[in-house]
Amino acid sequence: MALWRIRATVDDRPGYLAVLTASLALRAVNILAVQVHTTEAGAVDDFLVDAPETLTEADLVAAVERGRGRDPWVARAEARGLADQPTRSLALANRLVRDPEALGDVLRALLGASAVTWRPAPVPEPAARMSDTMRLPDPAGGCYDVVRREPSFTPAEFARAQALVELAAAVNRRTGDQVNLMLADGTELTVRSAVTDDLPALRAMISRCPVSGGTPGLPGRPSATVTARLQRMLEQPRGLLLVAVEASAAGDQIVGVGQLVVEGALGEVSLLVEPTWRRRGVGTALLRRLAAAAGRAGQVALVAHVAASDLGMLRTLARLQRPGPVEQDGELMSVTVPLVDRPVDVAAPTPAATT
Repeated sequence: MALWRIRATVDDRPGYLAVLTASLALRAVNILAVQVHTTEAGAVDDFLVDAPETLTEADLVAAVERGRGRDPWVARAEARGLADQPTRSLALANRLVRDPEALGDVLRALLGASAVTWRPAPVPEPAARMSDTMRLPDPAGGCYDVVRREPSFTPAEFARAQALVELAAAVNRRTGDQVNLMLADGTELTVRSAVTDDLPALRAMISRCPVSGGTPGLPGRPSATVTARLQRMLEQPRGLLLVAVEASAAGDQIVGVGQLVVEGALGEVSLLVEPTWRRRGVGTALLRRLAAAAGRAGQVALVAHVAASDLGMLRTLARLQRPGPVEQDGELMSVTVPLVDRPVDVAAPTPAATT
């Protein structure tokens, strides 16, 4: 047997759904789950079915049409589709409560989207839905274009997406600069603003990092000079210093730090994540929150000065899905991340400006 998803429009009249299900039953197709989406054209029924291996997509389309279903769409499904939609939606809402900056990823998972692209332009009221595209507001500024070529988005899916956007906005308002983050492996971290009492933990984290010390703007191995730089970072009047903290029996341990320095219309960002915590989403979570803070503060763009060999940081910047200019000077790359819907024409700060 094989799992398939079938979507078709059925006249909202007594007995018509029964005709469709009977047509599928004649081909030994077992319906495992069904959702009904009300639309202007009629009821769109979304089935998860188990069908004999011998049946093809064309066979299933023919069975739907014989059952008076219109505009059929058929595609192979995965076992994870066995989770019912309310359960999946609640799981995604739980993820969003823990990490509201993951809204783009959550929308992709909820809607099975082929692409989710952040754009700096605000969404006109009300938010827009087309057959293959939704444009939804990002509570941190800008909007998301959510694209799925097939099947067409329904009003019910649009309502679910809007509910998640509203949840992300509410969490952002309540959590301020602190959020509990759950990584893909189930580990929980707290992302929050650094305080002066974090100085010893910051020094300890830096001592566990390579001698090169991460991206420009953050210090390397601990020393008296590094301690003084860390103290200035903690006391900077403008900007933001975030830490990712793991709570353990031995006490809180900082495993990542992200810095935002305000320079005129630009915000400069830099990250440092402990080696054993890299490639687990820590840097992405820090960067997303720094970008959101810069957007709320009215910054035009972010700039990050990155070693050309630092592929991890370059990938992290790309995950923001906000492409901008990239300049290279020898081994140093300056990556600009736009935050507003206008050209970025101000001079970028140099790496030395963050010290």
